[in-house]
Amino acid sequence: MRYYAMILKISVYCIAIFCGVFSHANVMPVPAHLQQTQISSIPVDHPKIALVLGSGGARGYAHIGVIKVLEDYGIKPDMIIGVSAGSIVGALYASGKSPAELKNIAMNFKPSDVRDFTLSKQGFFDGQKIEDFINKNINQKTLEEMPIPLYVVATELQSGKQTIFYQGNTGQAVRASTSIPSMFVPTKIGDTEYVDGGLVSPVPVEVAKKLGADIIIAVDILARPEYTETTNVWGLFNQNINVMQNRLAAYESQQADILIQPDIREKQHVFSTKSRQQSITAGENSARQKINQIRAVIAQKQQSYITRQSSPLNEMNGNIQ
Repeated sequence: MRYYAMILKISVYCIAIFCGVFSHANVMPVPAHLQQTQISSIPVDHPKIALVLGSGGARGYAHIGVIKVLEDYGIKPDMIIGVSAGSIVGALYASGKSPAELKNIAMNFKPSDVRDFTLSKQGFFDGQKIEDFINKNINQKTLEEMPIPLYVVATELQSGKQTIFYQGNTGQAVRASTSIPSMFVPTKIGDTEYVDGGLVSPVPVEVAKKLGADIIIAVDILARPEYTETTNVWGLFNQNINVMQNRLAAYESQQADILIQPDIREKQHVFSTKSRQQSITAGENSARQKINQIRAVIAQKQQSYITRQSSPLNEMNGNIQ
């Protein structure tokens, strides 16, 4: 019954797409349990590399440093999975921006670019400016138009379920993924409200696995509990979140082939820009320390890939009519 229910659900999505129910400007959420072949096929002649960019507020600048080092060594992902702060950097990078362009955007960024106060019982900020900021900087590219396939992770507010966005309005998907509860008004898409994806998956490695990645490079930029100030109420509140998110991240991160954890200890609020250069540098340093390990994993997986492609069984299967 579950199989037929899943087929029915997929059929409904397909019919809706072809009939125009999901317009070009809307984001279509995809349940996380779907397999890669039901979302998209990424044809490559090498092991597929997934870059997983985790949540972490202002520490997200570190993602730019990681990307720079990977590019310096000729390592480019075949897909990007971004959540919260990672979805912001991921969207910009997936759209074709170079590391230098990413850094230029970061260093010229002002909190007022994304901060829009509102009078609402659900939050202090509306989130529309985040959507507009992203779409402006990616030249209005939709998710399916990205040069590097991008998957944005958010959380359904009512059910608490993880949701993956892979089609439609990129800025709206990022807005959903970064909607911190009680700070930002939940992002409403259709009849469903979405909040920060980091609530359920701060480092979404399992999404990369479900999408069929052969090599997963995950970047964890969460605040470390041991460096959190706990002598006041706000500090204790932050510590509660840090402990829970780190436990969630630890479970998924252990499934990555490579885990990069920039050393960022300074306390930063979500709109902070004062330590952006230090965070970028921390990302560079941590990625550089992992380069030999990354190269070794790629070489190993490449050899396995070649062996599989040239095996007699694979050739026989390819000739079956």
